[in-house]
Amino acid sequence: MRTVTAVRPGLDSLVSGISAIVAREPAPRDTAHAVADLLRDGLPGLDILTPEERAGSPDGYVSHVLHAQERFSVVAVVWRPGQFTVIHDHVAWCTFGILSGIEYETLYRDMGDHLVEIGRAANRPGEVSGFAPPGDIHMVRNTSDEVGVSLHVYGADVSRLGSSVRRVYALPVR
Repeated sequence: MRTVTAVRPGLDSLVSGISAIVAREPAPRDTAHAVADLLRDGLPGLDILTPEERAGSPDGYVSHVLHAQERFSVVAVVWRPGQFTVIHDHVAWCTFGILSGIEYETLYRDMGDHLVEIGRAANRPGEVSGFAPPGDIHMVRNTSDEVGVSLHVYGADVSRLGSSVRRVYALPVR
C-alpha cells in the first residue's frame, strides 16, 4: 500500500481519525457523514498550509494533496476571489470543511439532455458537509473578497487518479 503524506499541523490526528472510520467499511454516504462529524469536532486551521500555498494562483483554484492512500485523500483547495470549478461530479464520497472565504455551491440534477439546478449553499468558515455519489453534481465558486481555503476528504487516492472528478458536465442548464 502506497501512502503520501505531507507534515502539517493537525493532519496526523485527522488522518488517524479518518483511517479508523474507513477501516469499519461503512457505506459511502455513512462514511462521508462520519468524516464530516470528525471534521466538525476538529477542523484544522489555516496553518495546515504554508503562507505561499495559501496565496493561491491567479490562473485558477489550486489543490494541494496533503495525504493520499488507497482508501482516502486529504486535499486543501485554495480559491482566489471569483475562482470556480466546472460543473462536475466525483469518483467517491467527499467531505469538506471551510477554513476561509465563502465556498458557494450550486447543485444540479442530470436530466439526460440538460441539467436542472436543484439547490444552492453558501458554505462559510467552520461549516462542514459531506456527500456521496450519485447526486453529487455541482459547481463551486469562491464568492468572498478573500482567498478561500477548504479542506476536502475524498474516498479515493487522488494522487494516483490525478483528481477526484469523475465527469465534467457540458450539458445546458435549464
